[in-house]
Amino acid sequence: MVTSVTSFSRSGLSDFVVQRVSAVILGVYMLCVIGFLLANPDLTYEGLVAYFGSFSMQMFTTLTIFATAAHAWIGMWTIGTDYIQPHYFGKGATTWRFLYQSICVFTLFIYVGWALRIFWSL
Repeated sequence: MVTSVTSFSRSGLSDFVVQRVSAVILGVYMLCVIGFLLANPDLTYEGLVAYFGSFSMQMFTTLTIFATAAHAWIGMWTIGTDYIQPHYFGKGATTWRFLYQSICVFTLFIYVGWALRIFWSL
């Protein structure tokens, strides 16, 4: 059912949509940054700080940080649920999967917090 895309349930369709939307956001961000660098061959540090310090670029960077975290989480969650199975890890597979996913969430939380602090302090 297509309406499940907007819910927060763990469905393959919603994961697919989030992966694709976040990939598009990351691609557009990369093109914007590369385009800026190519258009300004004599770029100074002050010019770079002004570019990334502008409100629109800070908002776009914030969106990209969250898109990166969402993209990474779905990828890591998929890896964990596909490969940390009782077939490979025995009866403790659920514990190992929980530990793996907890480490992933903690790492992503640190990444998002650190990246936001860096970009919003310009």
